[in-house]
Amino acid sequence: MTVINSIITVIGTLIVALLVSIWLPGIERKFIHARIQQRVGPPISSVGIMAPIKFFFKQTIIPNSPMPRLFNTLPIISLLSIIAIFLIIMPQLYIYTVLTSIIAVVGLLKVEEVIYVFMGSLSKSVMSLKMPFPDIVKGAKHYNIQRSFLEELSSLRAFRLIAFGSFPLYIALFVPVVMSKSIYIEGIVLYQQINGPILFTLAGVLGAIVFFIGYMILLNEYPFAILKTKADVIEGPLMEYAAKYRAYLYVTRGFLMFVLASVFTTLFLGIPPNLFSWNIFITIAVALIFPILMAIMSAFSPIFTYKQFYPTVAGFSIIGILAIIFTFI
Repeated sequence: MTVINSIITVIGTLIVALLVSIWLPGIERKFIHARIQQRVGPPISSVGIMAPIKFFFKQTIIPNSPMPRLFNTLPIISLLSIIAIFLIIMPQLYIYTVLTSIIAVVGLLKVEEVIYVFMGSLSKSVMSLKMPFPDIVKGAKHYNIQRSFLEELSSLRAFRLIAFGSFPLYIALFVPVVMSKSIYIEGIVLYQQINGPILFTLAGVLGAIVFFIGYMILLNEYPFAILKTKADVIEGPLMEYAAKYRAYLYVTRGFLMFVLASVFTTLFLGIPPNLFSWNIFITIAVALIFPILMAIMSAFSPIFTYKQFYPTVAGFSIIGILAIIFTFI
């Protein structure tokens, strides 16, 4: 009976998380971006609910890619990796000690990040137009000369993002690890149940700030949106996705918002997501607060170039290291 209750709790919590997550992108656009920019904005259901439904009913096309099936499967792999992170931090799965650790969370987040590299590398078209194509400008290169693909530029940006840009988030994740002296989620939660939330310490405050910056970087939100820069192509490696595969991208972004907020409440407040606990409302509250803060910051921020991006990431990474040092004080 205990096993059945655990399964019901896990499935129920996952369903609630998905239901809440589909509203987060719309709340971000409607109530924050639109208000700051003094416009009406889209309905809150348009981004997370109506857009995926619309794309699910569009005709599926075969992309111009050396591995079209893998290319179309990548958004599903990304969504599954995020779901796996959410399951790892749930208390019902703590019996699988080896799997429910910070190492597993970091590894799955890296899977989600590296997906963008593969997306750009496997796309060989420009708005579904095959390449190489003849250049009609007089005096240009000869017919059938190979051109570079715009998605490849975003693939390189994605590589820079996972190699350097995600440092703040991963450093912040290890602040609770060092303070609790445990790499396991259960150990971190138990430490805070005894000693109080890590967030209410100096190291915890610094770690939370760094975590939030990493949250924005992982979501590719301005001013850290080097993955989808307008200078290359509007949607970067996501541009060639259509029909139901684009719908998966919309669902994935909203769910990633909720999962990162859940990771924060678990590691910094000692409150893992659990449907049959009043603390679930704290998780939902943080999941709502983070997109609001992100939208405010992105609305008033410039678009970073590499010259601004690298020093900013390095600066917050140093703050994260200081937070780890303060855990010993």
